[in-house]
Amino acid sequence: MQIALLQYPVAWADKAANLRFFGERLSEISGKADVAVLPEMFTTGFSTDHPELADPMDGEVVGSLMTWAHEYDLAIAGSFMCRVGDKLVNRGFFCKPDGSADWIDKRHLYAHGGEAAFFSPGKERVISEYKGVRFCLQVCYDLRFPVWVRNRTGYDYDILIYTAAWPEIRIGAWDILLRARAIENQCYLIGVNCVGDDGLGLHYSGHSVALDTRMQDLAGFADNEAATRIVDFNIPALQHFREVLPLWKDADPFELKEEWE
Repeated sequence: MQIALLQYPVAWADKAANLRFFGERLSEISGKADVAVLPEMFTTGFSTDHPELADPMDGEVVGSLMTWAHEYDLAIAGSFMCRVGDKLVNRGFFCKPDGSADWIDKRHLYAHGGEAAFFSPGKERVISEYKGVRFCLQVCYDLRFPVWVRNRTGYDYDILIYTAAWPEIRIGAWDILLRARAIENQCYLIGVNCVGDDGLGLHYSGHSVALDTRMQDLAGFADNEAATRIVDFNIPALQHFREVLPLWKDADPFELKEEWE
């Protein structure tokens, strides 16, 4: 399974520029990758001060994703600011060349930064299957909450993806938590962050990475590097590792509840 990680700046609140830029980057990997992963809110940046940029499901963003997936013959993952009725969500997507797609909404909202007052939280965890590989897509801040993504009985997924706009000021947590999620879920892991500066005074240094279950880097990026990396994920090797060391059998059972009691 060949997966492309696209670590690039996202133009602040400029949907047209971002659609043009990432469309060009995806065209460059046509025929070279099975899946491409984009940064969080790739069309706008994390610009919660511009609700007018939210796109409906029948809008330009989804239309572009579906067109790219079909024309370039690859699945595309990431997130965008989406309007659903009278609410806004940070909607993750896994769009496939055959015209099908899976959608997840960011579950955990960063209240300290005002995100919880802007977006509505997601309620479902979705597993996407493509070419016989199972993917669990999550969005940025979800990384801090391990229970939500725990690989359950017999393993729900093979590759865990985090699409993110994770600022440099907290990049140390990003580096450590990505490795923790790979270890505890016995999965391959992809974290794709953006680089550059946003309209709120925050800097993003990237640190996108692909990891195996032993915390070994399959791909990494230099600080602030704008680039695409294509990584070969050996799924039979992952399955063998799980058979030899089936840690899920020793895990504690638990039940997720919708709200705090």
